[in-house]
Amino acid sequence: MQTHLFKLFVSFIIVLTFSWTKTVNAQTNNDKFVVVLDAGHGGKDPGKNTKSGIKESEIALKIVLGVGKLLEKNPDIKVVYTRKTDVFIDLFKRGKIANEANADLFVSIHCNAHDTQASGSETYVLGIHRNKTNFEVAKAENEVVFLEDNYQENYKGFDPNSPESFIGLSLMQEAYLDQSIKLASLIQASFTNKLKRKNRGVKQAGFIVLHQTVMPSVLVETGFVTNKAEGAYLNSAKGQKELSKSISEAILNYKSEVDKNVGSLVIEDSIKDTISDEEKPIKNTVFKIQIAASSKALEPKAYNFKGLKDISREKSGSLYKYYFGYTSDYNKAQKLQIEAKNKGYKDAFIVAYKDGKPIKLSEALKSEVN
Repeated sequence: MQTHLFKLFVSFIIVLTFSWTKTVNAQTNNDKFVVVLDAGHGGKDPGKNTKSGIKESEIALKIVLGVGKLLEKNPDIKVVYTRKTDVFIDLFKRGKIANEANADLFVSIHCNAHDTQASGSETYVLGIHRNKTNFEVAKAENEVVFLEDNYQENYKGFDPNSPESFIGLSLMQEAYLDQSIKLASLIQASFTNKLKRKNRGVKQAGFIVLHQTVMPSVLVETGFVTNKAEGAYLNSAKGQKELSKSISEAILNYKSEVDKNVGSLVIEDSIKDTISDEEKPIKNTVFKIQIAASSKALEPKAYNFKGLKDISREKSGSLYKYYFGYTSDYNKAQKLQIEAKNKGYKDAFIVAYKDGKPIKLSEALKSEVN
């Protein structure tokens, strides 16, 4: 029986990998930052609902439309919706919409439920659930596949009730895991700091809708419809407006962080000499960590930067910008960022260059995957 399940799962991964590869190859660059908003459930699938008539699908849609309305005020953002009305959309089609839009972010909005008076919000990224609670949340969301036509064909043996089916689900999202966690953290922080909501944290679980996408992706459980007070809040115009604002602000903060790449590149000769063959730019893309900006032209030496070595300097207008490290490996860049923050540069962030010119970090990460 286990052998049979394993074979089914392998077939499932192969088919999804093939379709993922086709989608990535078809992508082209966008002039705008594309955000795909996904209202969970809809149509014949109401999601979680209560005896009082509260429906997850209706709440999710209203919050999504609110988020989209706020984001669309920014001329640099393009919003794409998986649904704007009460219709049923297959899970695999939601991911397809995001991939074909060459999206920079995918945000799926949901509500939670429990047989107790549990409350609070939590945001998920794709991964292997580490406890039974996370598995049950993912299982409840994934079971919608049974409402889809030809679900056996579309998901090739995937069984939402089987823990074995989740092994390896996160493989194709690994390149975006850190960005997904960053966005999820910003959303949770916005809920907690501005709305004073109970913070249930950033978590990992095997959501099919997140597995279908090839960009940073999160699933937001905005609250529990089964909690008397929280359910009323989620179902109110006030609650939906506040949640929409918090989510949109988190998305804008995320965009701001990945768009901080400005200025012209000047690499000190001493830094060039330290790059090994293994660290030379792949596809002409490199990453550095911006640690400071000043009107003073400091020597890029360790004694001026709390002992950090491999410092480079750029002139941008009247300012000099200082960077730590130089690598074509994004994973190494993240470690360099942590090193810089541990040295006291708390606002250090990653910047990207291609062919010597600054580019958006989101574009560089897409290029690395492609």
